[in-house]
Amino acid sequence: MSHILFVCTGNIFRSMIAEHALRYTAGPTSDYSFSSAGTEAKAQPMVEIVRQGLNARGIDPSGHVQRRLTPELFNGADLVVAMGLDHVAFIEETYKTTPVLFDKVAYGRREAILDTWEAVPDHETNVEARDAHIRSVLNHIWDGAAPFLRNASGFIP
Repeated sequence: MSHILFVCTGNIFRSMIAEHALRYTAGPTSDYSFSSAGTEAKAQPMVEIVRQGLNARGIDPSGHVQRRLTPELFNGADLVVAMGLDHVAFIEETYKTTPVLFDKVAYGRREAILDTWEAVPDHETNVEARDAHIRSVLNHIWDGAAPFLRNASGFIP
């Protein structure tokens, strides 16, 4: 069984959604196992709209434990998937290897999935735009889960 590790910043948004969406889509008889971690993971709470979005898709993320990327987690993965370009840079600098981006595997394009602060600079005061971005990221990752699974074997060494 191949293990796929998703990496973002805080492990409460993009990588966590990817972990749950891929596990759900792959099902219990999958050839893959999934986990996630963050480059920073600073004991932040999961945003409620993320929890609600996953609940609406039949996933209960309440047991998710935020964690920081460690050498053990990194070395235990057959495929490391970065959610953003800053995560690619972090992994290249720290682990001397280049991870693949989620969108490269799922959609065939080298594009980052932007964090809320990157897509909505005034996210702290512009709640409507912030929530719309979070929903769009959730949908983007969810929609990418099936094609990701179809393409994943081509990215595992």
